[in-house]
This record gives sequence, structure tokens and C-alpha cells, in this order.
Amino acid sequence: MSQVPIRILGVDPGLRRTGWGVIDVQGSRLSFVAAGVIAPDETDTLADRLASLHRGLLGVIAAHAPHEAAVEETFVNANPSSTLKLGQARGVAMLTPALAGLKVAEYAANLVKKTVVGAGHAEKRQIQAMIAVLLPKASVKGADAADALAIAICHAQHRGAAARLAAVKALA
Repeated sequence: MSQVPIRILGVDPGLRRTGWGVIDVQGSRLSFVAAGVIAPDETDTLADRLASLHRGLLGVIAAHAPHEAAVEETFVNANPSSTLKLGQARGVAMLTPALAGLKVAEYAANLVKKTVVGAGHAEKRQIQAMIAVLLPKASVKGADAADALAIAICHAQHRGAAARLAAVKALA
């Protein structure tokens, strides 16, 4: 009896460029579906840029009908203002699939890199190279879309553990 494929949306949030990637997972087999970048107009107000991210993600969800979503956790950098703005973009990246009825998982950047490349401090080019190996049919333009596919792959590998952890938290 074959398993039904699970479609996963990975999102690499950013205010300038939000990468997205969609994969199908059937057992341990990964298949590329689509990937791209949402790039709001940088001259727009913050609210309009966040709205553009929301509309873009809604379009991706409508076009590809994922079952689950995964978003990279925010890392804190030296500039508090940049971190706050990234957090706002991440909020949209989590809210949009949640409002569409998808469960949304979160993964630390180091876990994503370790899962996909085998090293928690992998460089962008290493991630892109592994995406080409793991998803040979993927046509990925740019690091943001590759990172989003890596987040989706990470979720594919850890989704069972994430579901068990959520069930334990619900009991507590």
C-alpha cells in the first residue's frame, strides 16, 4: 500500500525577499514542485510590503495547495531594527498559511543546514548544491528559494518528531 504524498511549503521570510519552495514527500522520496521569491517594492511603506508578502504567499498556497508549512526561525542580529522588521515578515509568513488552515512548523537555521547539508554552519552555496542533489528536477533561481526548499526538506525529515512534541505539549 503506497503512502499518500504530503505537500510541504517551506518559507524563508524576509522583508526584501521571501523565498518559498514546495515539495512533495512520499515516504522518504522527495519531489520538487515549485519555488520562487516574493519581492515587495522596497519603496512601499512597511505595512504595504507586509501586505504584499501576505498576498504573495496566498497566491503560492492557492496555486500549489500544500498540506503543511514550515518557516525558518528568526535569528537575532546586531541591528535590533532589522531583527524587528524580519520578525514582522516572519509573522506574515506564519500567519498566512495558518489562516489557510495549514499547520505551521518552525525550524532553527542551524537545524535546517544540518539536516540538508550535514553541518549546522553550512554556506549558501553548499545549501544550493545539496538542493540540486536532493531535488534534481528543481529549477531554483537564487539563495532565497533554495533556502525555502531546504526548510521544506527539513520539515519533511522532522515532521513526525514535531507532531509528537506538539501532542506532548497539548497533554501538559
